[in-house]
Amino acid sequence: MSQPKLHVRKGDTVYILTGKNAGKKGKVLQTVPSKGKLIVEGVNVVKRHSRPTKSSPQGGIIEKEALIDSSNVMLVCSKCKKPTRVAKKLADDRCYRACKKCGEIVDK
Repeated sequence: MSQPKLHVRKGDTVYILTGKNAGKKGKVLQTVPSKGKLIVEGVNVVKRHSRPTKSSPQGGIIEKEALIDSSNVMLVCSKCKKPTRVAKKLADDRCYRACKKCGEIVDK
């Protein structure tokens, strides 16, 4: 069984549509296609209590980004700087992601 594809990839800039972070922009740090979720830099930050270990002898409360559903984000076009849906374009016998608003190819 193949994994479902996401409309965003690691390194993309995305716009958050819903939730407490609605209206923020951030960079995608990690994607989890099997769950349809991703981690965005500075968005959905949660606090985790960690006990002291050999690797981190201090322990304490650590803030880190949690998963966010991919349906709650939109790709931000690098040319027009606006949140946009993703179109598919064929060029050089390959399928690329493109901006629906300006037609610019997002993948290079």
